[in-house]
Amino acid sequence: MKTKKTLLAAVMLLASAAAFAQSKVYFTKDITPESLVKIYEAVGRKASGRVAVKISTGEDGGHNYLKPTLIRNLVEKVKGNIVECNTAYPGNRNTVEAHKRTIHNHGFDSIATVDIMDEFGDMRIPVQDTARIKYDIVGNHLANYDFMINLAHFKGHQMGGFGGVLKNASIGVASSSGKAYIHSAGITEDVKKMWSHIDDQDGFLESMAAAAQGVHNYFGGGERILYINVMNNMSIDCDCNAHPAAPELKDMGILASTDPVALDQACLDLVFNHENKPGDTAKPLTARIQKMHGTHTVDHAEKIGLGTKKYEIINIDK
Repeated sequence: MKTKKTLLAAVMLLASAAAFAQSKVYFTKDITPESLVKIYEAVGRKASGRVAVKISTGEDGGHNYLKPTLIRNLVEKVKGNIVECNTAYPGNRNTVEAHKRTIHNHGFDSIATVDIMDEFGDMRIPVQDTARIKYDIVGNHLANYDFMINLAHFKGHQMGGFGGVLKNASIGVASSSGKAYIHSAGITEDVKKMWSHIDDQDGFLESMAAAAQGVHNYFGGGERILYINVMNNMSIDCDCNAHPAAPELKDMGILASTDPVALDQACLDLVFNHENKPGDTAKPLTARIQKMHGTHTVDHAEKIGLGTKKYEIINIDK
């Protein structure tokens, strides 16, 4: 009970500090299939037409990814397809065949159709910020969808510092070649050459922000997309890691918004303002974010006009 009261106090503090907020971020401390549907409904933007629910299927062997049992009710409610793209590193999701095995092993194909969007190729979509990348390369099945629910697992990341909805929209929607293009800050689309061009960290982070804006704009200038971050199992490592470090920070809740910048910023604020105690500490995660300059992704996304870091928290548990 004390932990829940402490978290609620942190949420209320953030809400008070954002008295002049421009974007609404909805919050529930409950992480259940029912609360995921409830927070989707609270946002007030109804998914319609052909709906893509973008998740990370998680590397085979990992265990922190959002489970099918958690997301099933939401996917069924919106009559959506789960969508993903192949990875750009060796593992169990870098080919269609291997990725389909992982999807099956993790149980996602038991709750919905799962579409590997770059299974049959990719396509370019425009980006507004061309300082680093000149376009975004995404799975060509993106063209099959009218609406996207960006359903992200908020956690750490080995290269980006953290992963939330901005990463899920950029790296997550990018094809294998698109991932190489973003990671190399626009230098190469060749996955094999990518690793020779990943020394520009801020360039990579700014490319992610630009790509996320490209996907946002693709869906009706942002009118046909909404964003959800689930703050559970928050390891310092991404779900793309088959052997992630154990989470040291207890679950916080689910947050949602139509503004991806405000949403990721609100989650970062909850982590950085967390009252650390034995068995429930944000220190490893904040250290990872700081080491990789992860907050720069959000800063740049605001700078290029994707959203605002100013927000108000709306607690739907009241």
